[in-house]
Order: sequence, then structure tokens, then C-alpha cells
Amino acid sequence: MLHYLTTLSLCLCKTEYHFIEENKSWYEAQRYCREKYTDLAKVFDMTDMSRLRNSAQNQGEAWIGLNNAGGNRMWHWSLPGVKYIQNDSSWNQSGRADSEAYGNCVRKRDKLADVSCNHPTWFICYDDNKTYYLIEELKNWTQAQSYCRSHYTDLASGLDQVDGEELTMMKKKRDPSNAWIGLFKDSWRWSDGNDSSFRYWDMQLFNDKQSSKTCAMTLLNRSGKWSSDECGKEKPFFCYDDKLILIKENKTWEEALNYCENNYKGLVSITNPEVQGRVQEKAKNADSPYVWIGLSYKCTLGLWLWVSDYVVCYDKWATEGKTEGCDMSVGVDRGGQHEWFSRRNNETYNFICSKQ
Repeated sequence: MLHYLTTLSLCLCKTEYHFIEENKSWYEAQRYCREKYTDLAKVFDMTDMSRLRNSAQNQGEAWIGLNNAGGNRMWHWSLPGVKYIQNDSSWNQSGRADSEAYGNCVRKRDKLADVSCNHPTWFICYDDNKTYYLIEELKNWTQAQSYCRSHYTDLASGLDQVDGEELTMMKKKRDPSNAWIGLFKDSWRWSDGNDSSFRYWDMQLFNDKQSSKTCAMTLLNRSGKWSSDECGKEKPFFCYDDKLILIKENKTWEEALNYCENNYKGLVSITNPEVQGRVQEKAKNADSPYVWIGLSYKCTLGLWLWVSDYVVCYDKWATEGKTEGCDMSVGVDRGGQHEWFSRRNNETYNFICSKQ
């Protein structure tokens, strides 16, 4: 019997947060979470942030899994899930005005320039309808990000957005001298190695130049916004437990299916972009060029179906990556855009199981 996408399926594979009401240093908390769950809490977007806050009754401070080990600053896009790819032709490294200081945030004129985040200027928001909004208010970068997230989706993020024809024409029509976009750099890293660019700093309390305060905490009495403190101080903390498991063994699709059903819930079903994002995180660490997921072609029905019997309501097929056949299932590409490819069932790859 076929099932259609339900509210339950939308919740598949979400990270579970656990609030631990014991006072520990950041490193003690990290060790505790790794022993009993997966790691100290990571946060992917505002939905995760809301879920993390709702998992605690405490209204004080609590460690999360972000710390500053003093490494090189890395570029990130503000919009969660958009990966920064270097493109030197998009930059004008000498494009700062004489009055502008070098900094960690980016404004766009014709090209990009990295300037101080404190400079007030116009900014460009983006929403899920792929519409851009030039906001003619003077705000610093953090204020602009907060405004876009409150009223739209985020600051314009990704070179395909900021170099796109629609945004270029809008800027020419309105002719701002420059405007903030959603590109910034920092040296903060997640405990589990995740590359999530999501940040939720409380800029009234957070100072990135305080070299002794290198571990991040969420301030539950300030809407969950973040600040930092000395890592040796003792606080409650949040752990996360991931519902996806990468199995680094090469098996055929049927062998992978049996393994997941015998040891967990089953091969993962990807029913929305959030689950796709979590699969991508796992796929990066695979030892094979693809990872099996729970999607296969059913000849008797002439349909692609998930092992959970859901029809495909969300997909990320590669161009020309979809081949229908009785012995075909789907592997997610380990690199590139982590798109879906039809692969023969007798090929052997790593695979991803779901724990629920």
C-alpha cells in the first residue's frame, strides 16, 4: 500500500537535543556528550535553534558545541546550507574606500570587498520565493542579518545570488553605492567538525576579540542568542544525538538494506531539504564515491519508492543522473553537490542508516 508524505515523515532524521543540567567545563561537556550521545550541540538554522531552546527548562547559560581554536578565518554564507566556493573574479581586493577599514564582512558594489562589519550601509535581503529586496536603511552587518532573518529569509547568499542578473539589475535600477550581502568570515568551529555557517551572536554581549573567551554558550534568557566565555568555567550544556549513521562498509544495495533493517530502523529516506542536508554531511566522510540511500525503482509499479513506501515528494537528481530500471537504486554523490545518481544494485558502496 502506498503512503503519501505525512507530518511524521517531515520529522524523520532530525537531530535530537538533550539538555544536561550538570555544571561542567566546555571540554568536560564535550567528553560527556561524545560518550553518551553524538557530540556537543550543533545548530544548522533557526528551526534547530528553536528546538534546542524548547528542550530546556533552564533559563540561564549553557554550552553549545562551537569554539574558537584560533585557526584561520574561513568564509561563510549567512544562509544555512550554502557553501562558500572561492571565485577570485567576484572580488575587488582594492575596492575599499579610503575611509573603509579591512574587515570580516562583505559589501557588494560592482564586485565584493571585505570591510569592517560595523560600517552602516544599505543591504540586500532574500526570501524563499527567490526575490531580492534592497533595504534602504543604514545598518551594520549584524543588524542587517537580523533584519533579513526577521522579515524575509536571510541576507542574499551564494555567488549565484549575488552575481545573478536579477540582483545586478535591481542594484543598477536603484543605484546604491554599496550594500551588505550575506558573506562573513570567522575562526569558530563546531565540535563535531560540521561546517554549518549558522551564527546567532548577541552582539550586545559578544566580542570576537576577547581571546580568553573561546567557547560558545547560548543565553536562554536572551532568546537563546549566543555569547562566549572562558572554556574552563562550569555550566549546563546541550548534547545532540544524530539519527543518521554512516556505515563505512561497501555493500550492495540489498545488503545495505538488510544491514540497516537488522541494526537500526532502515536505509534513510530523504523527504525534505533538511534531511538532504544531513545526508550530505555524512556523505562527505564516506570511503566510496557514492552512498546508498533507501530509494529504488519498482518495475511492477513503474515508480521510484522509498523503502518506507513513501513516493518521491522531494528529490535532488543530478542532470542526466536518473536512469529507470528494475535493478536500479540511488546513490548520493560523496563530493560536488551531493546529487542523486541511479546505480546498479550489485555495485558496492557505503550507506546511511536511520535510527528512527
